[in-house]
Amino acid sequence: MQSKENILSCTEEIRVRFNETDPLGIVWHGHYIVYFEDGREAFGRQHGLTYLDIQKAGFVTPIVKSTCEHFLPLKYGETFKIVTTFVNSTSAKLIYRYELFNEENKLVCSGETIQVFLDSDNNLCLYNPEFFQAWKDKMGL
Repeated sequence: MQSKENILSCTEEIRVRFNETDPLGIVWHGHYIVYFEDGREAFGRQHGLTYLDIQKAGFVTPIVKSTCEHFLPLKYGETFKIVTTFVNSTSAKLIYRYELFNEENKLVCSGETIQVFLDSDNNLCLYNPEFFQAWKDKMGL
């Protein structure tokens, strides 16, 4: 569980591009995973945990699980916001939850991704890497 006072999140606004829509004029379902990536990138920039920081420390973080639930469509030209929230865990994982809201602030989509740490030899890390634990300590997690 995560205490309310230590919740880290980030909100990013995105405009739907033409190439993200299908023949029905709505965002193709596969692009929502890309929007999750946009949310993770924005979160990393805001909170000091970018993919470049992770790589510099000698690790990569592949996604091992992703979920996505769709409630309303997005269409070309619309703007939406993605709220990305870090879920604190004692395990050596990066868990993010996502909520996408349309211009009317209605929930469009929600989801979650789980990433694990691999070292430079592609070995799975069973414990938090030192740099990640230092980041969590700095963030009060």
